[in-house]
Amino acid sequence: MRIVRREFEGGGRWGVEGDGPWRPVTFPGLEPLGEEGTGARPGRLLAPAMPSKIVCVGRNYRDHIREMGHDGEPLPTEPGIFLKGPNALADPGAEIPYPPFTRSFHFEGELAVVVGRRLWRVSEEEALKGVLGYTAALDLTARDCQKNDLQWARAKSSDLFCPLGPWIETAVDPDHTVVRTRVNGEVRQEASTELMIFPVGRILSHISSFMTLEPGDVVLTGTPAGVGPLEVGDRVEVTVEGVGTLGVRIVAVS
Repeated sequence: MRIVRREFEGGGRWGVEGDGPWRPVTFPGLEPLGEEGTGARPGRLLAPAMPSKIVCVGRNYRDHIREMGHDGEPLPTEPGIFLKGPNALADPGAEIPYPPFTRSFHFEGELAVVVGRRLWRVSEEEALKGVLGYTAALDLTARDCQKNDLQWARAKSSDLFCPLGPWIETAVDPDHTVVRTRVNGEVRQEASTELMIFPVGRILSHISSFMTLEPGDVVLTGTPAGVGPLEVGDRVEVTVEGVGTLGVRIVAVS
């Protein structure tokens, strides 16, 4: 099932798209569809989540660990977690201003999980049952700030640093799909999620051991090797097989 969030007059509305026309729906954890939206014509795609938090996993692919200069160090024994705020969300097709505070603005394409029900101290199997679906994410990073700042708030959680979309797909095997990132049409990242050190069930179970995951929350599962810098004018596309392609453009600060 393809679950989409589109712009209507007065705000975003959820619906299902596929072989037939768009039709409105409600799901646990998604804002209810108001009566004023039922007869309206759907507009542009919006980020398919309204999270209380965006939880991210770092260093979840061996090749990415190596390219970041950590080759030779022991592999992590549990997922490494950091946060992005809801302010970081950006819609599919968004124009992302190149941040004036960085000279090293990097892309990181990832599989994202959208939580469908509250998860608290759950097993890996229970965690997967609580997933609403999957989408593509772009973890934008001010790499120089990541290295120099005391914490990663500016480097990872500035406004529009987490484009998400284009929609949620429910029929995806998160442990056997491919994540691919293109910059200006050139493939820069490509890897199967089979190569993740920690699979999705383990990630969700681990997070739920110390932090309640609420319906609508988003979990980014880590990026494969191939990350790199962006320039003004670049178009970045993250494709998750079985989901679709998220695309944004980097623009100059106005």
